[in-house]
Amino acid sequence: MKKKFTNTLYTEDNLFILTGMNSNLVDLIYLDPPFNSKRMYSAPVGSKAAGTSFKDMWTWQDVNEAYLDTLAGKYPALTKFIASIGEIHSKAMMAYLTYMAQRIIEMHRVLKDTGCLFLHCDATASHYLKILLDEIFGKNNFRNEIIWKRNRSKGLAFTRLARNNDTILYYAKSDRFTFNGQYVPHSEKYVSGFYKYVEPETGRHYQLTDLTNPNKDRPNLTYEFLGVTRVWRWTKERMQEAYNNGLIIQTKAGAVPRLKRYLDEQEGTPIDDNWLDIVNVQGSSKERTGYPTQKPLKLLHRIIKLSSNEGDIVFDPFCGCATTCVAAQQLDRKWIGIDIEKQAVDILVERLSDDAGLFKDFINTTTVPQRTDIRKERPSASVKERLYKEQNGLCNACGREFEIWDFEIDHIIPKAKGGGDYYENYQLLCGSCNRIKGDRPMEYLRMKIETCERMMKDKIIFGE
Repeated sequence: MKKKFTNTLYTEDNLFILTGMNSNLVDLIYLDPPFNSKRMYSAPVGSKAAGTSFKDMWTWQDVNEAYLDTLAGKYPALTKFIASIGEIHSKAMMAYLTYMAQRIIEMHRVLKDTGCLFLHCDATASHYLKILLDEIFGKNNFRNEIIWKRNRSKGLAFTRLARNNDTILYYAKSDRFTFNGQYVPHSEKYVSGFYKYVEPETGRHYQLTDLTNPNKDRPNLTYEFLGVTRVWRWTKERMQEAYNNGLIIQTKAGAVPRLKRYLDEQEGTPIDDNWLDIVNVQGSSKERTGYPTQKPLKLLHRIIKLSSNEGDIVFDPFCGCATTCVAAQQLDRKWIGIDIEKQAVDILVERLSDDAGLFKDFINTTTVPQRTDIRKERPSASVKERLYKEQNGLCNACGREFEIWDFEIDHIIPKAKGGGDYYENYQLLCGSCNRIKGDRPMEYLRMKIETCERMMKDKIIFGE
């Protein structure tokens, strides 16, 4: 029996939640992560989000530098690229890209083959993030670089042009992705130029369009209609029916009949990759929470309608003030949100409660999910032998060589953080490294090893 899905907001580091989610689970991912802007963001006093803040500055203390070594096995080119950023840009950008790569790889895994990802960023790192996405999703699955004009410039333009747009990188997971074309109303200029006729009885705007067939070799569609012989698009019976219904007009005797095409029956102008019509959240807006980087509901409505259907699961791993969750519920989608800030749940409850009774089927938890789509495998002698061969007899932390009986099986993601008993989450550590690590993440162990090596190096240099 299939388990009922419940809309869920997790309060935890999204990496732990992602690693506990099943593969091929969600239909659409939208993320608005930190941009590496070197700024501290805080919500103003008195706003719904008052008290929330986040530091958008990055050092190796924020990520696991050793993760690059792990990444090299599956993504060697990407690993070299990230490592080079330390020289091209800065160590801070290198740390930020490592942090993002670690999470985007997991997002790719949990996304269905028919799903899409939209990554919201700005000029600070968009070009670097695109290379990450090209490698992880495949460059052929890049769909668009969407430019969203915020209608509010960032900073004074004394030494450069004012910055007035963000970038949304749009990728599909495969060529079977969900796509629902979106439209905006035609402009007044377009209407006056193309729909210049108005029915006096109804006031409806229309244009006159061609009824002839571009394929001239169609004898079955060649006939006389209203005194004019042409190769027509339709059969004579259909032409006569349309004429009887007032849809075909002959402006004068001998003129080629033409078809009425009504403006109000057209979907509008298809949107392109320049989104200039969605205004940023204004200070007087009812949807404003005060959250420092809040995005408008209209923006999320467009993305969700474009790449998902009713009943699909929408996922935001950096959900902040939960705009994605609110928009998904308004559009009859299911949703999963993650934010490390505890106040995010309070903002979500208030927003959903204010929204005409949408608050239902929603839980908040700090419990990391456990994957159910992979086979559990308890630590055993056979597991140890396989790991020993894969690690070439070396400790996965300090890198020293040991005999197999000197190793201990360890959970890479600690069980306290949701790490499960499955092979992909096992490693071999020497007894010393395993005792230091305990039930903490690998970042802690790597930091301890690095500190110890640096102290030993200093002793050698200074002759102690």
